[in-house]
Amino acid sequence: MPAPSPTWRVILHLGDHQEKDKMTHSFKTVGESDHRMYGPRSIVVCGFSAGERKIIYNAFLELKFKDLPVIFTGGGDRKTLMKEMVARPHKSGMAEACDLTPAIIMSGLTEKELHKTMAACKRRKLPPILWATLTPTSESWSVEALVKELKTERLHFDNPPGDN
Repeated sequence: MPAPSPTWRVILHLGDHQEKDKMTHSFKTVGESDHRMYGPRSIVVCGFSAGERKIIYNAFLELKFKDLPVIFTGGGDRKTLMKEMVARPHKSGMAEACDLTPAIIMSGLTEKELHKTMAACKRRKLPPILWATLTPTSESWSVEALVKELKTERLHFDNPPGDN
């Protein structure tokens, strides 16, 4: 199978429909516009080693986005709500250890910025990353619940029903 073109991307959006603490799995292709997505401008980085966190931070610096806090989860942030995480100051948690599955949650970026962010990380030697954008539903979830849901969505995406 040929590699996807650089403009091909699918972001796993958490749907805004919830049934008894379980999200419906809805996927949305993100365009290339200057349309700003939901939430306050920030990027939340979950997991990764100390060295990988520096690589990610430097990748974001190279993008030269204006007014974009990069926030890192620490070990004590598992139960912290996403709306609290995105409100933290720039570089908070950067030096703290976090053993969550590597994930990057983007909030308030434009579609173009989202693609640049993903491409910048893809060019680095990093472990697989779970990607998401903040939604009205996911902002009320804990960091741990969101990462768990992203892992479930990744399984659905990688193994769609009927592919067995």
